[in-house]
Amino acid sequence: MTQTVAAPEQQTRFAAVQTSLYATVTAVFVGLLLISNIGATKLIEFGPDISFGPLVISPIITDGGAFLFPLVYIVGDILSEVYGFKAARRAIWTGFAMAVLAVATFYLVMVSPAAEFYEHQEAFEAVLGFFPRIVIASLAAYIIGQLLNAWVLVKIKERTKEKKLWLRLIGSTFVGEAADTIIFCTIAFAGIVTGSEFFNYVFYGWAYKVLVEVVLLPVTYAVIRWVKTKEPTYTEVPLPH
Repeated sequence: MTQTVAAPEQQTRFAAVQTSLYATVTAVFVGLLLISNIGATKLIEFGPDISFGPLVISPIITDGGAFLFPLVYIVGDILSEVYGFKAARRAIWTGFAMAVLAVATFYLVMVSPAAEFYEHQEAFEAVLGFFPRIVIASLAAYIIGQLLNAWVLVKIKERTKEKKLWLRLIGSTFVGEAADTIIFCTIAFAGIVTGSEFFNYVFYGWAYKVLVEVVLLPVTYAVIRWVKTKEPTYTEVPLPH
């Protein structure tokens, strides 16, 4: 009996993680995460209040993490698309562990006695100090958002195989960033940022991150294609659970 072999575009393929590229992509992923978390300690406001009769458009409020954090999801997409859910989950938990380590380190530095001539203790505490609400919000949003992002991408890939990469990238970001933004904003700033300002913070933060994914689709496509061509193990393998 002749066995029918599926065409490459009909196969669900992932690369093995025992390669230097996986380690490099994971390092970039973790680095972007840590930088974004530090940047997120500052809230940023764009634009004035604009009134059109009874309609008032408030300024856009976001945080400093907005500059790099969307790239965390893009690199997470690359990990999920090329290496699968199990490998992406490993990188996500590595990032989580490093974020916890960073928080613990900053806290130890903050509570350590300052040198007599050191004049910036208050500034250090203001930027890198231990704020339980922000820390919990950041860690919870990150782990849930990233795991959802990876899971959705791989589930879509099970159905689409090597086709419709755009659907996997946008669909996973749509879900993951929604969970991330809602969780972070609710835990960190509910009661502090209220009313329309809170809605703007959540909605514009989420919309911006999804828009970055869409705008950078050509770049993401090119990087994924390049990584796949550099991975000789990118073949059909059983999906990890």
